[in-house]
Amino acid sequence: MRNIYIKTCCVFLGTYFSILRAEAQQARDSVQTVTTDSLINVAFRKVPNRDVLGAVSSVNVAELINKSYGANGLNNLQSFVGGYAGGGADGALNIWGQAPLVLIDGIPRRAADVRMTEVESVTVLKDASSVALYGSRAAKGVVLITTKRGAEKPLTVDLRVNGGFLVPKSYPNYLNAADYMTFYNEALRNDGLTNKFTDAEISNTRAGINPWRYPDLNLYSSDFLRKMTYRTDLTGEISGGNKDAKYYSNIGLGYNNNLLKLGQSKKANALDVNVRANVDMRINSWLKASVDAVVIMNNEYTARGDFYGAAATLRPNDDYFSYLVPIDRLDPANAQLQAIAKNSNFVIDGKYLLGGLSTRQTSDLSQILASGYIKTKRNTLMFNAGAEADLGNLTPGLTFGMRFSMDYTSRYSEAFTVAYATYQPTWATVNGTDVITNLTQFGNDGIATAENVGSSLYNQTISFNPRLMYQRTFGQKHNVTGALIGWGYMTQVSSDPNNDGGSDYQNIRNTNLGIQAGYNFNHKYYVDFTGAVIHSGKLPNSNRNSLSPTATLGWRISEEDFFKNHVSFVDDLKLTATYSSLKQDLDITSNGADYYLYQGNITTPGTYGWRDGTSSGSYVLYGRGANPNFTFVERKEFRAGLDAFLFKHALNLNANYFHQETKGLLANGLATVYPSYYNGNGSFQPWLNFNNDMRKGVDFSANYTSKIGKLKFSLGFVGMIYKSEATKRDEVYENSYQNRVGKPLDASFGYIAEGLFQSQAEIDAHARQTFGGTLKPGDIKYKDINGDNVIDTRDQVYLGRNGGGASPFTYGVNLTLKWKNLTMLVLGSGQSGAIGYKNSSYYWVTGLGKYSDVVLNRWTPETASTATYPRLSTNSTTNNFQNSTYWMYDNNRFDLRRVQFTYDFNKTAFGKTSFIHGMSVYVNGDNLLVISKERKLMETNIGSAPQTRFYNIGIKATF
Repeated sequence: MRNIYIKTCCVFLGTYFSILRAEAQQARDSVQTVTTDSLINVAFRKVPNRDVLGAVSSVNVAELINKSYGANGLNNLQSFVGGYAGGGADGALNIWGQAPLVLIDGIPRRAADVRMTEVESVTVLKDASSVALYGSRAAKGVVLITTKRGAEKPLTVDLRVNGGFLVPKSYPNYLNAADYMTFYNEALRNDGLTNKFTDAEISNTRAGINPWRYPDLNLYSSDFLRKMTYRTDLTGEISGGNKDAKYYSNIGLGYNNNLLKLGQSKKANALDVNVRANVDMRINSWLKASVDAVVIMNNEYTARGDFYGAAATLRPNDDYFSYLVPIDRLDPANAQLQAIAKNSNFVIDGKYLLGGLSTRQTSDLSQILASGYIKTKRNTLMFNAGAEADLGNLTPGLTFGMRFSMDYTSRYSEAFTVAYATYQPTWATVNGTDVITNLTQFGNDGIATAENVGSSLYNQTISFNPRLMYQRTFGQKHNVTGALIGWGYMTQVSSDPNNDGGSDYQNIRNTNLGIQAGYNFNHKYYVDFTGAVIHSGKLPNSNRNSLSPTATLGWRISEEDFFKNHVSFVDDLKLTATYSSLKQDLDITSNGADYYLYQGNITTPGTYGWRDGTSSGSYVLYGRGANPNFTFVERKEFRAGLDAFLFKHALNLNANYFHQETKGLLANGLATVYPSYYNGNGSFQPWLNFNNDMRKGVDFSANYTSKIGKLKFSLGFVGMIYKSEATKRDEVYENSYQNRVGKPLDASFGYIAEGLFQSQAEIDAHARQTFGGTLKPGDIKYKDINGDNVIDTRDQVYLGRNGGGASPFTYGVNLTLKWKNLTMLVLGSGQSGAIGYKNSSYYWVTGLGKYSDVVLNRWTPETASTATYPRLSTNSTTNNFQNSTYWMYDNNRFDLRRVQFTYDFNKTAFGKTSFIHGMSVYVNGDNLLVISKERKLMETNIGSAPQTRFYNIGIKATF
């Protein structure tokens, strides 16, 4: 099947470039570019900006990229769209506190599958009325990415080249080996144990006299990491056409290397190739067709082993573990040792054997050095074909369209795996020199001669979209629209069960019939009905179909005489209101793989035997009760909106108030509906539509454009004030302050810390804390909330919102300054009102955990009055490591996302006969700054690759 797709793509590309050559000559000098700036892409159609009724925000990426270059199509969108939060290609996207569906040209696809240079516009559909036509799968919002298409103009070639550096922001700061040994001894003494490391061992380690016998491993040093990496990309765009055929193509190449420079990781890199071709054709006076094809090839080369995981866990002195054993320190008189070095398959840099311990016979570092590599290949083919017929001969304004798409993605890894031996040295001092007198071997060297196929994943999406559209104006004032739309898609995932979780038994499906009917009088009074008849196979037969209706009213109040004659500074003001009831099955899911949750089932948990042992049999139990009334989850929503232009269109305002209730979320009813004996030896509990959520808030955007002399500027500020609440829960708590009902959906519960215990007498007088281990001075003291003289889970209280849906206040800013040919762009975004906990392994050091610099301020009898960290302990006690006010911090931050300077050369600079028709050069920096009280925490990754700043220089030329 894969070969068929490739051949189809090749045939299409050949045909496409034949059309390109033939049509370009006819179009070169006779046509003008057609613009659609006044049209906004919404569900299945384009609407004039003035007639948009829903909570819709659109960004013209084709224009934005001329002053703000990025790799991904959704790059920095949060600086332009209120109510939206999101990062890069597949970062967590969020609309009004929920995860949206991403559509590329109307088809469910990954945002990573489109580059910014390919994108014409991005439209964020926020409210229910705007997404209703897409059915159940779009019930939490839609990000609609529309790619570029050809236009009636001469053949145009745009070439863009970028090159830049990624510089790490920050690394974790861990203690060196000597300090670690010192502090670990202190932790042992705190636990009533004796020191593990002698003063001589600590002194030798600190002096660095023999780093192999007394190791001081720092994985964030220049021995392992480069100072920066580089990324380059090259993009060519070809577009043009005439009234009969229009074409657009994009060919992109991207490459980046890796920070690591140990073993196979020196070669680590990623190479991406993207090819897109979009063609629009006029078959005759009433029939148009389009064909799009995209080929994406991603190739990544990585070493084995988890370097950053090791960096967060591998102690600088790990029981004297050294990942390398120096051959020149082997006893020269020991022939057996010399033979081991001579016969080893893995002599690193000609100097070292691989090190190990009986308790750490291998390590991530050894894997990177010796165990081989992984080549991950991801190939994607995306294909669309569509046609649109003008049925004006039947009745003016009637059209019928059809679109079919097929996407196919394969991902697999080719791995080269080699077994290797490691050695633990035995050191002795001979004549004042450290010598290895013995090697204890773990494992054996192996030989691998061929690559093997590792993990594999195959993903196929097929979609089908027939649509009958009607748009007509009567008497120049009565504007009527209507649509009957079918939309369905199916995604099938097959994967390696050992590495990728196995294949999904049930495909991802969406099937619905969309209905739209709208009327406006002279673009002044609006009424619209939009809905969908949806279907879900997750529900009982009697409940599988439902209607999702929405109704919207609009009023351009600025056209009323009483308004125009008295409010002259308002150029345009439109008010809208919507009530919606969307049904969805997105939230009908369980932690398991069960698809039909409405069904009861039985289990066979074991066997029984007769007392005399003569025979045995199996028995069955109910595993779940059935619920024939199981139905859709409902999103009921009221929204009121405002769109305005003020001061001769210098200021544009948009705001939406939304109040959204999600009803019928899943619960099992054991707390409040069914008696306790329904669950025990087997279960009679069915899944119920029980829990309810509420979300409400205001999103807004304000953009002001003006000039001062020759300086033109534009300033935009967008944001959202957001609140959520659990309005119904299947819960019973002994104390009402622990109820989730009435609290935010992202409520965070924890303990109130009252500082650190200063004495044993204080511990004895305090409520008993039940987290295990023996309390001692320097441990965290918690407040007894319910007064029962015991600290346990009943003393957890609501501490704040963790921003899991969205922070209480999110915002973005964009500033453009243009003076003559020089343009400066600044983008930023921020959030406030949420909390977090310092609960990573960097802060919560337990047992044999690695010590970071936070332990420098640990509690001791001498530092009791100034300590900001609990006492050290080698026990894995959990008393000090609970989510509490002790570890809580405000998650407020502002990110300076991008600064770019662009210089556009005058067209006359190249002369009338030059084949270059335009050129721009630019420099930009991304992720430059975080402003926050907790900047260090927010810029430092623990156990993963570091965050980076990106400094780039680029050039774009038009031919």
